[in-house]
Amino acid sequence: MSTEPSGADAAALDPDDPAGDGFDPGAEDPFDRALEEAIAGLPDGYRAHLATVALVVADEPTPEELAELHVHGLYGLYRGIPRTTFAVDNMATPSVITLYRGPLERDFPTPDGLRAVVQETLFHELAHHLGISDARLHELRALGR
Repeated sequence: MSTEPSGADAAALDPDDPAGDGFDPGAEDPFDRALEEAIAGLPDGYRAHLATVALVVADEPTPEELAELHVHGLYGLYRGIPRTTFAVDNMATPSVITLYRGPLERDFPTPDGLRAVVQETLFHELAHHLGISDARLHELRALGR
């Protein structure tokens, strides 16, 4: 017979969990960690362009965004003027990349899966910011680039 406390008794005795609720306020958020790694993993030339776009994390896409794009789900969205079409006569329009935490976490519940899809989504939306179309991204993937 074990003399070690178990279940709720063990949680109540855990000095790192004084409330015994399993919640660790100091624990790193897996999504935040995945996003940090995605940013760090961008090629230098791409990462430098993050200075010209706001990066926002939202819980869910809005019904209006889904309807406007004629989609049922969304991991990320770029809104703005791609840098390739920005000219002197264009008034500066803020560019925004939004990553949607809820769909990403639901569809990719493991840390490795979440890291991979956050990296892919960030790269995809940043590519749009740089003027690269979905068609060209598809071509580049087919070429292994």
